[in-house]
Amino acid sequence: MKIQAPAKTPQIQLIDINGQPIQIGQGKKMLLSLFREATCPFCNFRVYDLTNNYPSLSNLGLDIVVVFKSDREDVLKFIASRPRPFRMVADPEGNAHQTFSVSASMLGKIKAMMLRLPALMSGMGMVGMRGMATGNVMPADFLIDEQGTVVETYYGEDAGDHIPMERIELFAVRGMASRLQPA
Repeated sequence: MKIQAPAKTPQIQLIDINGQPIQIGQGKKMLLSLFREATCPFCNFRVYDLTNNYPSLSNLGLDIVVVFKSDREDVLKFIASRPRPFRMVADPEGNAHQTFSVSASMLGKIKAMMLRLPALMSGMGMVGMRGMATGNVMPADFLIDEQGTVVETYYGEDAGDHIPMERIELFAVRGMASRLQPA
């Protein structure tokens, strides 16, 4: 069953590609993005977008963690081959995807290929022909507050459908004004 916000973040053990555990709800807001495979063209395009937006999001106190249903070698080769300012998780068994009830859809994969051609072509430039051999897992994004509560969920309807950047920015900004107000 898909997670409906607000909800406590499900218990899950995440270890980044450097072997470090990831703590959720430890006093920092987080975007937890569950991606398809590291070879997914749409995923690579989105990682590029997150990388470019990271400085401003980080300045607002937002942590980003991305999870791929791929082995560590593929994450290192296709995602971490360029410097990334956020933490990456290789989860080849898809435990995080199962825990967060992420679905699979062949129709969603085909829909993205037809409707998101510029992103597909840009992503293919990053991963080459390996991008054509991806599975049918759909992406999902979760905005989690400092206490570990999922305050917004976004389950992609196609392989390239992610939470809009404006909603991530709004989440990051929320609460910032109250912290800046004099007591």
